[in-house]
Amino acid sequence: MYLNTHSYYSLRYGTISPKQLLELGKVNGIQSMVISDINNTSACLEFARLAPKYDIKPIFGIDFRNGVEQLYIAIAKNNKGFQEINEYLTPFLLNKTIVENGIKEIPERAPDFENVFVVYPLKRDSSGNSLADLLPHEYIGVSPKDLDYIRIKKLDTSKMVVLQTVTFRNKRDFNAHRLLRAIDKNTLLSKLSLNEQALESHQMIPIDELINLYEAFPNIITNTHEILNQSSIHFDLSDTAPPQNQKHYTESEEADEALLMKLCKEGMQYRYPEATDEVKARVKKELDTIKKMGFVSYFLINWDIVKYARSKGYFYVGRGSGANSVVAYILRITDVDPIELDLYFERFINLYRINPPDFDIDFSWTDRDDVTAYIFDRFKHVALVATYNTFQARAVRRELGKVFGLPKEEIDKLSKDYIQKWEMNHLTHLVVKYSEYIHGFPSHLSIHASGIVISEKPISWFTPTFLPPKGYPTIQFDMHIAEDIGLYKFDILSQRGLGKIKDAIEIIKEKRPKEPFIDIHDMKRFKTDERIKTMLKNAQAIGCFYVESPAMRMLLRKLRVDNYLGLVAASSVIRPGVAQSGMMQEYILRYRNPERRKDAHPVMLQLMPETYGVMVYQEDVIKVAHFFAGLSLGEADKMRRGMSGKYRSREEFDQVRDKFFNNCINVRGHSKELTAEVWRQTASFAGYAFAKGHSASYAVESYQSLFLKAYYPLEYMVATINNYGGFYSTELYVHEARLHGGVIHPPCVNRSEYKTTLYGKDIFVGFHLLHGFEQKTAALILLARDKEGYFKSFNDFIDRVPISLEQISILIRIDAFRFTKKNKRSLLWEAHFKLGNVSKKRTDDLANFLVKDLFRIQRPEYEIPQLENSWQEDTFDQIELLGFPLHNVFEILRQDDTVYYLAEELPNHVGETVWIKGYLIHRKRTSTKNGDTMYFGTFLDEKGQWLDSVHFPQIAAKYHFRGSGVYKVKGKVIEDYDCISIEAEYMEKMEIIEDPRYSDERMGFTALSKKSKH
Repeated sequence: MYLNTHSYYSLRYGTISPKQLLELGKVNGIQSMVISDINNTSACLEFARLAPKYDIKPIFGIDFRNGVEQLYIAIAKNNKGFQEINEYLTPFLLNKTIVENGIKEIPERAPDFENVFVVYPLKRDSSGNSLADLLPHEYIGVSPKDLDYIRIKKLDTSKMVVLQTVTFRNKRDFNAHRLLRAIDKNTLLSKLSLNEQALESHQMIPIDELINLYEAFPNIITNTHEILNQSSIHFDLSDTAPPQNQKHYTESEEADEALLMKLCKEGMQYRYPEATDEVKARVKKELDTIKKMGFVSYFLINWDIVKYARSKGYFYVGRGSGANSVVAYILRITDVDPIELDLYFERFINLYRINPPDFDIDFSWTDRDDVTAYIFDRFKHVALVATYNTFQARAVRRELGKVFGLPKEEIDKLSKDYIQKWEMNHLTHLVVKYSEYIHGFPSHLSIHASGIVISEKPISWFTPTFLPPKGYPTIQFDMHIAEDIGLYKFDILSQRGLGKIKDAIEIIKEKRPKEPFIDIHDMKRFKTDERIKTMLKNAQAIGCFYVESPAMRMLLRKLRVDNYLGLVAASSVIRPGVAQSGMMQEYILRYRNPERRKDAHPVMLQLMPETYGVMVYQEDVIKVAHFFAGLSLGEADKMRRGMSGKYRSREEFDQVRDKFFNNCINVRGHSKELTAEVWRQTASFAGYAFAKGHSASYAVESYQSLFLKAYYPLEYMVATINNYGGFYSTELYVHEARLHGGVIHPPCVNRSEYKTTLYGKDIFVGFHLLHGFEQKTAALILLARDKEGYFKSFNDFIDRVPISLEQISILIRIDAFRFTKKNKRSLLWEAHFKLGNVSKKRTDDLANFLVKDLFRIQRPEYEIPQLENSWQEDTFDQIELLGFPLHNVFEILRQDDTVYYLAEELPNHVGETVWIKGYLIHRKRTSTKNGDTMYFGTFLDEKGQWLDSVHFPQIAAKYHFRGSGVYKVKGKVIEDYDCISIEAEYMEKMEIIEDPRYSDERMGFTALSKKSKH
């Protein structure tokens, strides 16, 4: 009898999760129910997945509204009807901005649907509801509060149905609803209009009571039953549901298979020119499985995407579980050789698993948008995958504080959890109470970081689409629901690491035209390169993908990694789950001390011999589940997926966990203690662990960047700077370039480009790093240079480049006119004289700029007093305009008599307490097992060498990091497997000299004033 029920996907309106709504229906004796959120279908498929467990028939609908004004409820008779209402809603969602501005609203009358029931709410005003205007599939909805009205008015009930809307379970839900509406309208709760909120009576009534209310109107009950009985939706949401992705890449399944065979034959020549019988057998086995599982088109679509990328010269890395496939390697979707790494294809595509492998394809951040556009143009039914941005308790406190009108100071305390119990009052208690209640509610729909679905059926078969800022149609449900219905996403990601590789190769081609062609995919060469081995072993990896962080460099030194397989293991060992479970430390211990490997349980050692019985890879979860606990491969894969965090709360995962313990103890005879420990280890790291193929893919990109840095360090560091770094800030990469012989120059109007540029060993910082400097001004400078060559003087620059005083002041202060041999201060005065009265609009006067001025005015030369400028002033200007100094920052420290040790001296003082001073590069905050905060610090000493420090909770609480700068640290020198660090006992940020720009400027003005008097 319920034709209009809302979940909390009626965003900032509803208050009930789909599961809670079904539980409510079960309690109230409901056998069928329409889920009809406001302009949204996010809950529908999840509702359908859960409904059978509550013996409720799910029916899909949409409550069409303009704002909160209800127009009608559209109820799908069948799947085609669901598609109809999705297609009807989509144009309004794609024009959401227009709708919000009230320019284009949803019409008050529904279209003539073919497979949809429409229910209009009863109107009591003069406009009324004319039964004569209703189409056969249209009805008038009557709420319990309308019954007296239709009785008194003696209205015809032949086309009326029960319309008891459900939005709340109880009074608390209603209160939360009002708060959500106030947040949505950005208004005080006391000023929230009644027209902006639902009625408190929109709650579920037991079915018998609801029918009794309408017993005087049997037509209404009969009509309602007919709608419910005639409506039925079916989506296969079982574990064996067939994929819904595009079925054929070509015109038929046979043609797809023929093309895949042809591509594999051609690819073998590139990957395995002398293919062994083992390779051929593996390829045949994989092809047979891919065909049986119906994944041929999935592989071909991924091949199509990377083929397009190569045709455009884009670099990419294919990773994910698909890296276990030799077919993917041959098709050049990945660069990981699964035979070399002993990656078993069956663990990710087998007859127990119906979903295809994951192909996460990374592109440069500059190329990804074009690849996305290509996918939308190339394939027919395409959409981005959504995510649900949810309310978080602390953020909600801030919103609720505003709704209740609390003072800003009180809101700040609440949102930061700083408020004391004695400071709490009635309103603050309500804020805390309802922030926890609303926590986890969806706030708005956004887009998945990388997911794209390519469907066989129109996207509207499953969902309407909306248009987020990304500019592409996006489905209304997330990746987990997409997988439930068999829509497996294609992951198209972006990262700056690939941008660095691409740009470095382009710089090498430009600056070293005689260099031989660099095949960046020639992993066989890279794996045997002695320079790369040395760099890995010594952790000389700054700027290199995934191996440059302090933790990773320390791990490389501890493991003495100098080969590809070692790096693959390290790439997974470093993950949080492995580290937090204690398995990273255990792996290091067993790696360094073979005797300790005997501590591993024989079963675990047998399952994972190459990692000494320590779980390192995601595949290890499947090994443990299948071989240790005796679960089937299908159950083992479900356990792996469950532990990844996607389904941790689902009943299916609970069943697998119960079977794991039951099998281990009652079937396999393992002790409860051993079973619990194995489960703990597995569960603690599985959510963060990499698949081995995934780690191998990361290692490929690491090797590519290591190769470029080994042989072309300056080109690579310039590319790193131009892609805005990596793990660290730009400043460190400038420093690293200097360590490799680069001579760093501030921006120059004659030599710099928009991006940082390399000339031999000279590196000119680009205009792009100048804070406050406009891109269009940089473009005008480069255009003038291309047109008439280098600037000959300051006047020549002003004549040729339309520029404002503010913009030219930035150039002067960064010393971009040093070719004039004039002092910066003198140039600033000159700029004020010559441009002080010029309008800012001058920079937009392109007409005068593009047409050569034949009557160029000869500018007068003013007699400017000679003013001094120091390198200290330059340093402070650089810090302000670039964010970091190009001069040695240690030289602007106040004098200090403490004796400090350099990084190179520390190995000789292990166990001693010493002083160090270092420029802060990075600090990592972490928590102890007790939840206390501690830090790891990373510094550079005066020679540019690394210093590492450990700040345990007691010290961390007493001596704080206070932003960038040089710090003095006192502590004990400790050594851990060749890694030296300082266990801090004291830390203080060191003082720098007074900024001379201000004290000297005052002197300068005084001097000028005195000279002018004479």
